Amino acid sequence: MCNEVSKVITEIRAKVPLVQAITNYVTINDCANILLSFGASPAMVEAYDESYDFAQISNGVYINTGTLTKEQEAAAVMAAISAKENNVSLVVDPVGCGAIKRKVEVIEKIALLGKIDVIKGNGGEIKFLAGVNAEVRGVDSVDDGNGLVEAAKALAKKFKCIVAATGEKDVVTDGKRVAIIYNGVEMLTKVTGAGCMVGALCAAAVGAYDDKFIATVAAVTAMGIAGEKAYEEAKLPGSFRVKLMDSIYLIDEKEISEKARIEFSS
Repeated sequence: MCNEVSKVITEIRAKVPLVQAITNYVTINDCANILLSFGASPAMVEAYDESYDFAQISNGVYINTGTLTKEQEAAAVMAAISAKENNVSLVVDPVGCGAIKRKVEVIEKIALLGKIDVIKGNGGEIKFLAGVNAEVRGVDSVDDGNGLVEAAKALAKKFKCIVAATGEKDVVTDGKRVAIIYNGVEMLTKVTGAGCMVGALCAAAVGAYDDKFIATVAAVTAMGIAGEKAYEEAKLPGSFRVKLMDSIYLIDEKEISEKARIEFSS
């Protein structure tokens, strides 16, 4: 299965998926640049009057609830409706859902009117959405990760989607298949927006590859490997951030195949 994971990056670069991103203002530039480096085409289209029409010509839609304005909420709902009607992959990143009730309400509205293909969040957010006690501090997870696989599987079954939970080790599941990914470095937690960038990469991957479970595993793994490579060259957050972007740009099928540390089960 690891061989299939490594092929996703080749498919992304061949197809150059168009990704509409309605994301938070803290990391919007990072998400745009990481998508470009990954081989995708980013479009940060969040205007209410444009979001429906743009979603229908996109390959993937990424919705991030980090700095959710009323305009973004309306645009996200319209993009979700359009994605469902036009069979476009939709990724939701529930940033801050454990701290602010309104974000959960918006996610539920998106799920009701659209169709969520992937939920990508940190461990605390995933456990919170699954109805499991979780430790969060604002938009950050301080959860210990215990029971995360079970929570992610439950959430995947609830929304009938892929769930990716990031943390010390990352978990991806479709409710049956499970991948535990051991790539990554702690420095990723010292760079604002690393999680948002992973969500954007997931939207590119599922927009280019039919098996959304494998595609999501590939996106999360690629970020972990890029983080490891960046840390080899840069030990401080500022320089690490630059090297991270470079590493995503340079990553290829061979590197993923050689460096991926993934445990699959079902």
